[in-house]
Order: sequence, then structure tokens, then C-alpha cells
Amino acid sequence: MADVVGGLVHAVLMADRKHGRPAPTTETTITAVNWDSRDLTGEEHERVLFVDADLTEATGVGAVFTDCTFRGVRFNASTHTDGAFVNCTFVRCGFFDATFTGCKFVGSMFDDCTYDLLKVAGGDWSFTGLPGADLRRASFTDVRMRETDLTGARCAGATIRGVDLSGSWLHKADFSGCDLRGSDISALDPLTTELRRAVIDPYQAVVLATSLGLDVRD
Repeated sequence: MADVVGGLVHAVLMADRKHGRPAPTTETTITAVNWDSRDLTGEEHERVLFVDADLTEATGVGAVFTDCTFRGVRFNASTHTDGAFVNCTFVRCGFFDATFTGCKFVGSMFDDCTYDLLKVAGGDWSFTGLPGADLRRASFTDVRMRETDLTGARCAGATIRGVDLSGSWLHKADFSGCDLRGSDISALDPLTTELRRAVIDPYQAVVLATSLGLDVRD
């Protein structure tokens, strides 16, 4: 790999993963590379540490990143289709106006990243860690996000439609004004989350009423 500048093993510290699982170690390092507008189609990277890389306006179909760590990487205005970022770690990365369609992020962890105008459509983000994430200007539609850690996430005004949030950690998350229609909110406790002005469908209203101990009848 032409851009590899080191072969040392790196262990990166960041927000804890679920159940205390450690972040994967990396074996090579790519630093300050300029991949602006690069076509990532078909590329595969495993156990690589990317530091201060610029992926602004990068595109790609089917790119695969496994057990990689991205530190200070800019994904701004990039477009990714049917790609995979499996068990990866993102630290202080920027996702301004980035689009991920049908992508797989299973087991990945996000720490101190920015998500303004992030658009996620389809794909599998199960077991991801987004604790405290500011997702107020992000959009997630038809995404599988089972057992995702959204503890304390700020989702006020966001779009989270048709999303499978079953088993997710939602304690202290703020969904005020959020469009949640069609999403599985069975793991949501209305007593520990903020839901003022959230948009929900009739079925979800029944789910919330039931979770409050109400007896819903015709």
C-alpha cells in the first residue's frame, strides 16, 4: 500500500465500547493523506490507522474497512454506497454532508465526531456506539440499528424514520421534535428520554402508552 508510512501496532483509547470490549489494534498507519475526490470503489483496508486524512468528496461502491481507526479524518461531502466499516473506530472525524447508502457499520464506535447534514439510508449500523453524539441535523432512514448505544445522544429535530432501534441504549437521549415514524422504539423509556414534540405514528403511540403502564383499548 503506497500510502502506508508505518508498521507499528497502535492501540487507540476512546469512549468505551459496549460490555467493555477493547478497540481493535491497528498494524499500519496512513497519515495526512489527501484522498480528496478519490474513488474508493472496491478498495479493502484492514487494521489501518488513518490520521488527519482528507476524504472530502470521496466516492465509492463496495469499499471495505475492517478493524480500522480513523482519527481526525474528514469525510465531508463524501458518498459511500454498499460499503463496510466493520468494527472501526472514529475519533474527532467530520461527516458534514456525508452520505452512506446501504453501508455496514456493525460494531463501530464514534467519539467526539461531527455529523451536520449526515445522511444514512439503509444498511446495518447495529451494535454501533454513538454515546452523546450530536445528531440534530442528521438523517437516518430504513437503517438497522439494533443494540446501538445512543446514551445521551442529541437527536432533537433529527430524522430517524423506519429505523430498527430494538434493544438500543437510549437513556437520557433527546428526541424532542425528532421524526421517529416507522421506527422500532420498543427500547425507549419515555421517563428517561426527552420526547416533547416528537413526531410518531399511531402504532408507536400505543407502544409508548403501554410502556407507561396504560391499558390501551378500542
